[in-house]
Amino acid sequence: MTVIVRDVRPGDRRDAEGFARVRTLALPFVLHTPDSVGYDVTHAHPDARYRPLLAEQDGELIGTAQVGIVHDSPEPGQGYLNVYVAPDRTRRGAGSLLVRAAEEHLTALGAKKLFAWVLDSPANRAFAEKHGYRASRSAHFLRLDLANGALPPRQALPPDVELRKGSDYAADPRPLFDLDAETMADEPSDVAQEFTDYEAWLQETWQHPLFSPELTSVAVVDGRPAAFSAARTDGGTRYGTVMTGTARAHRGRGLAKLAKNDSLHRARAAGLTQAFTGNDAGNEPMIAINKWFGYEICATEVRHVRELG
Repeated sequence: MTVIVRDVRPGDRRDAEGFARVRTLALPFVLHTPDSVGYDVTHAHPDARYRPLLAEQDGELIGTAQVGIVHDSPEPGQGYLNVYVAPDRTRRGAGSLLVRAAEEHLTALGAKKLFAWVLDSPANRAFAEKHGYRASRSAHFLRLDLANGALPPRQALPPDVELRKGSDYAADPRPLFDLDAETMADEPSDVAQEFTDYEAWLQETWQHPLFSPELTSVAVVDGRPAAFSAARTDGGTRYGTVMTGTARAHRGRGLAKLAKNDSLHRARAAGLTQAFTGNDAGNEPMIAINKWFGYEICATEVRHVRELG
């Protein structure tokens, strides 16, 4: 009954399926598919030094870790490791082995501060603390029943606003990159990030297999994107919004709410039945918007930090 830790093998379908399966069991409110796992392995930014790991016991894949450097942060030396074990395969040593392998990788790359998301339960918190991590900010996962819930009705648009699909920008997504970069800069976080690499954004966001330009909604003012709600789907019935935001010059007008409502209505019309999103626990405006839509908190994660000497 020996547990080993190894790298995810690029192009290996079994590894991608196992990684996605464990992640979905541990985080059923986050979209993962074998195709998205495989894409992340082969398309991660080279400066991220991304290294996904698997824990395997007697041929069964039971644990995962996403490991890398926060390459787009203005503060160097920051690494991340997000470790999840299948809920019915815990207490076998897989988590500790994954943490050790991840920390060795990040230490060798010169990381001085490590960040890890941990599901908010006494056992998970105790595990993180035992490995030298202290609790930082928290974030919520939220779920909305698209099949049976009642969405707010579509509202009349202000005369200077129109709604477009993300796919309308297929020929030139640069305006959406600019808007995404501006809103991300203001996102509450203990890890500062800067979107400056358009080509990396194209690979990691626009061309990602989970991203749905067709269900992404954009509120446009005077011909320029002013707010948006970016959508992902798993190719089945699950839908998620990974970013909803408004350009600084247009905040306070409810444009993000208009965009997200449009996306949700079109997602339901397309046959999607479950909607997921996430919010930093301190992002009160977005939490209020999601409650207005009918989202309910289904889980909480706590970011943990370890400073290396």
